[in-house]
Amino acid sequence: MSGDYDTSIRLPLVCERALLEQFVKAEAMALRTVRSAQQQDVPANVYTFLRKHEEDEQQHLAQFRAMLDTQSPEQERLPSVPRQWPVLAVQIYGYESLGLEFARLLRTLRPDLASIFDDEVVHVAFFEREIRRLLDGTLAEQARQAAVAWRRKLPTTVNRYLAAAVFDPYRPSLVGNILAVIERRFTEVGLLRIQME
Repeated sequence: MSGDYDTSIRLPLVCERALLEQFVKAEAMALRTVRSAQQQDVPANVYTFLRKHEEDEQQHLAQFRAMLDTQSPEQERLPSVPRQWPVLAVQIYGYESLGLEFARLLRTLRPDLASIFDDEVVHVAFFEREIRRLLDGTLAEQARQAAVAWRRKLPTTVNRYLAAAVFDPYRPSLVGNILAVIERRFTEVGLLRIQME
């Protein structure tokens, strides 16, 4: 199941605010990405899910902003997302998987926010099913190539999300564990090939 992986890192309370601040940025980006994805040619069931997903992201963003007592400016321009469904599916699946790992970290600091982790599990599970469908069809190789390209960018992204100085003592372990979990998820679903020694 999509939520069963465990990064086994427990951050101290001093990291709470920095983690929440990252969630504000990540949820704002996720919201814009989901809106942009709805403008692409996606399967009907995906479009329906993205509408619900947008509502979830709006609620999460409002919740984090209220906790931090901040209002980050709304960006009107939507990000560019891939037009080809296999590439877009891999990108969303990857970022949702990353969001799930950060939600797992947050849940250890704020058990009262477990519902956000639960929502992320649902999002990852949905896109995991879509990836499995793609891998059973003629677009499998395009999805796999997209996964390899996305995976190359992941270390830079994770390090950027953990750039706050408060994460310094934990960053190497956090980055290593998050990368390992996502690589395992991508491998088990069939997007990445198992590396033979």
